[in-house]
Amino acid sequence: MTTERSVPRQASDLATRVTGSLSKAIVGHDAVIQQLLVAVLARGHVLLEGVPGTAKTLLVKALSISLGMEFKRAQMTPDLMPSDILGTNVFDLASQTFHFRPGPIFTTIMLADEINRAPAKTQSALLEGMQERQVTVDGERHVLPENFTVFATQNPIEYEGTYPLPEAQLDRFTFKLLVPYPESEAEDELLQRYSDGFDADRLEEAGVTAVTSDEELGRVRREIRGIRAEPPVLHYIGEVVRATRTNPNLVLGCSPRAGVMLLQTSKTLAALRGREFLTPDDVKAIALPTLRHRLILRPEADIEGLSPDQVIEGVLATVEVPR
Repeated sequence: MTTERSVPRQASDLATRVTGSLSKAIVGHDAVIQQLLVAVLARGHVLLEGVPGTAKTLLVKALSISLGMEFKRAQMTPDLMPSDILGTNVFDLASQTFHFRPGPIFTTIMLADEINRAPAKTQSALLEGMQERQVTVDGERHVLPENFTVFATQNPIEYEGTYPLPEAQLDRFTFKLLVPYPESEAEDELLQRYSDGFDADRLEEAGVTAVTSDEELGRVRREIRGIRAEPPVLHYIGEVVRATRTNPNLVLGCSPRAGVMLLQTSKTLAALRGREFLTPDDVKAIALPTLRHRLILRPEADIEGLSPDQVIEGVLATVEVPR
């Protein structure tokens, strides 16, 4: 019988196996890999932002293989319709009946590539699936897989022909992760791997294999809920969230949902770090990816070059940390 004390060991062991599998294909993104795993274990969705060529798609594809999950990719374009994502009812001449033909959202891991290129109507088609893990087509409800997760990418420097994600959609993403260029040593290793014959389209040949199962993921998720969060730490999370609402540099601060997400991701990180309880350091470590996309800067702060990350770091520096 699994005990509470075994939770951190199981979570950290799972993280070690997944990281080891991903390292066969990914170089130089250790922090991003950990945050992706935190999001999956917290049953969250992830927005990945980075310039083209920084392995965003490869990260998600390799993660899906390592987790043993089905992967589907949807290339978002300005002419994409909601039915292209959700699916549609098709008339069968032989049977004289309509049959539902599911779209790419019916998978375990869905990659919405360049999500901000799709119009608002198509973006919003993902909302019900992300929030309730179900979709409604022609009034009929269709249930998505239990582990359904959306990973979306966007380019931070190309804005022409794009449709910025509305706040309601951004708030559904647990994390917004910034995927940077690799360090020089990592980039040299990447070049060496390709020189030695690495092929990103044949990840299994590189050694990327399934290292867990739906059953294990479900068990670890249930047990992570048992990570202890003492009242002073819960109050600290609430104070961090509330401080963003009164920050003079912001038009919009964080919602109560942001606090819930910060709690869930912090508990998951604590488990991956091998602890049975939550600390303020866990909260601080995961605050940027959890909160940065839930803030709206005042125009004058934006003009001055202030970033959401700087605002959050300022909040963390001023909110009193419980002992």
